[in-house]
Amino acid sequence: MTKTATVLQEHDRAFVPKEFKVTTWARLKPYYNELLQRPIESLTELKQWIKDKSELDAVVSEAFSWRYIKITIDSADEKAEALYQYAVQQLAPKITSFEHKLNEKLVACPFTRELEPEHYHIHLRNVRNAVDLFSEDSIPLATDIQMKSKEYVKIFSEMTIGVNGKQMTLQKASSLLEEPSREYRETVYHKIHERLQQETDALEDLFDELLRMRHRIACNSGFDNFRDFKFQALGRFDYEVKDCEDFHQSIKTEIIPIIDEANRFRKDKLQLDQLRPWDLFVDPTSDRPLRPFETTDELVEKTIVCLDKLHPRFGETLRLMRELGHLDLESRPGKRPGGYNMPLHLTGVPFIFMNATTSLSDMRTLMHEAGHAIHSHLTSHYKLKTSKRVPSEVAELAAMTMELLTMEYWDIFFPDEEELRRARIAQLEYVLKVLPWIATIDKFQHWLYTNPEHSREARKKAWLDTMRYFNSSVVDHSELERYQEHLWHKQLHIFEVPFYYIEYGMAQLGAIAIWKQFRESPERAVSNYLGALKLGYTRNIREIYRAAGIEFNFSREYVSELGDFVRAELQRLLDEMKQ
Repeated sequence: MTKTATVLQEHDRAFVPKEFKVTTWARLKPYYNELLQRPIESLTELKQWIKDKSELDAVVSEAFSWRYIKITIDSADEKAEALYQYAVQQLAPKITSFEHKLNEKLVACPFTRELEPEHYHIHLRNVRNAVDLFSEDSIPLATDIQMKSKEYVKIFSEMTIGVNGKQMTLQKASSLLEEPSREYRETVYHKIHERLQQETDALEDLFDELLRMRHRIACNSGFDNFRDFKFQALGRFDYEVKDCEDFHQSIKTEIIPIIDEANRFRKDKLQLDQLRPWDLFVDPTSDRPLRPFETTDELVEKTIVCLDKLHPRFGETLRLMRELGHLDLESRPGKRPGGYNMPLHLTGVPFIFMNATTSLSDMRTLMHEAGHAIHSHLTSHYKLKTSKRVPSEVAELAAMTMELLTMEYWDIFFPDEEELRRARIAQLEYVLKVLPWIATIDKFQHWLYTNPEHSREARKKAWLDTMRYFNSSVVDHSELERYQEHLWHKQLHIFEVPFYYIEYGMAQLGAIAIWKQFRESPERAVSNYLGALKLGYTRNIREIYRAAGIEFNFSREYVSELGDFVRAELQRLLDEMKQ
């Protein structure tokens, strides 16, 4: 797709004029009023009404997205902050109130039952769910939560430590844990965690307030706890709490023993009496950290080549994003931590944000976010907002699968065969090792929100119990308890997007299954993957996974099969290194 073709997508607007910009409520309100007051006297008129409503949603969504992008790019930009706060505090509450009235209008319309299920079932399911959950009393609370949760980002974006006479963000400092000098790694590890400890009281206070407000929102909608409310609010129609519990148990019994094996190999290879947390990121097979690129321009160019080899459509998307300036990749002070892909539903070309240094994890992050971006681009043609706002279980499947499928072409980053094997080994170790952390965060959140009256001391105990349950027994954490007690503070999701995290684990298992399929039949796997992504959210989660040729399944048997496959691939790579 060319830049011209992308711009033409925005021209295809019938309800909101192309020149319209979201600024004040006075300018925006007439469009909501028109939809609310418009008579609907036939099925054709109802479909046009839904289409116009989706167009307005896209206009507003993209305007809000750009305001968020700008505050994350530079947390010191006061103008951007003011515009974002106006959107959240002044526009969003009024829009939410109108959204409910419009949803009620759709549900009550006599022609709604005539809409074709194959095109509108998912959309209507989401609308009815929103009507059921709505509470006028929760609107100001939701606004307060959104503003309050952003304090987490501000705290982290301002955290730096001094290493070798230079101040650097914690993310950039974390890449130094890959360095060969063990003494150096340990020093950096302590500096990072001591800096985190300085914010303990501020982060505990922040979470207490968020917990209180979230529990009130749940009660306003008739729920006993925020966990059950959030499950419904996230639209988890296709699975339940028991599936999450099955995931926790399967990771504990089937994945952690494989991680223990990998850690024993690491400990032996590094010739250590004790494997410590600062030993977990260094490459045990070499004293040279992998550096797949030197500049972000090089990172982007090589990623495009890699994506092109997997499928021409994939590289095309990232190339277009670069052309439009929709990439902000370098780490710098004042920039929020983390990375994300921001869908832009109006123009159809998303925006990728991350904090790259020069590490393998940065390369992995861009592959991951490129998966999201490609997914977003492939679904941009849908008219219904629901069809392109895919659930996280599907969105993360797109992203995590991209990490694994592109491994076949990582020689563009690592022309040296030994380094290529090292990179693949590191990726497979990461694939496995992230699963217990995901299970830890999810299980802990179940406890947090089903015990809303808990004390800080009880919270600390619950966290430590949960973390120890999923820890590898090979890693020695002795005398580091002061760091462990609040390690969950590092997880942005708990503060900003509660319960949005297990999706990464579910999707990681799905990605392993697609990669297993890819090793058996590359063309079939890529075709299935592409077909599943193109579905957007026009089918339920289980159907989309089936379209990809895999299962949405967290039983011990299925997880064991996937774990054994990764273990065998790891062993093959290690055997090759010995030859």
